[in-house]
Amino acid sequence: MSASLKYLSGYSESVQQQVQTLIDDDKLAAYINKKYPEQHTIRSDKALRVFVMDLKNRYLKKSAPLSQIAYDHHLHVVHNALGIHTRRSQIQGGKLKRKLELKVSSQFKKAPIAFLEMIVVHELAHLKELEHNKSFYALCEHMLPDYHQRELDMRLYLTHIELSR
Repeated sequence: MSASLKYLSGYSESVQQQVQTLIDDDKLAAYINKKYPEQHTIRSDKALRVFVMDLKNRYLKKSAPLSQIAYDHHLHVVHNALGIHTRRSQIQGGKLKRKLELKVSSQFKKAPIAFLEMIVVHELAHLKELEHNKSFYALCEHMLPDYHQRELDMRLYLTHIELSR
């Protein structure tokens, strides 16, 4: 496997070969730009909160509330984190309170909306399913029927960004 395909290490050899051909023929950028031509406009934490809460209220109404939703410039794809969900327990006035947070890598402020939506759906699914198991991916597909295709395309996008540096 080429070092440039590190985001695709979990995919089959044939998928990796197809991607390598796109790279070799200098067609990866064209593929991504044709399929996802526009960046989204969700740039602020406030706008991200509205976007996340809309999805959460549509699919996970009964899940625990999120105390913080924000972009995080410390999250970086090199550490295999595009988004993160955290659960913190905090004592307030003698009571134990659980706080849930959802953060998205700030690298996705300028990404196509399809990729931001995929990352948010992934992190929201962790509210119900902590592990990456069948139930987790079934929930992701319920919220976003083309979840797996978007995940692959997002990995192609990350590969393209890295190759462009």
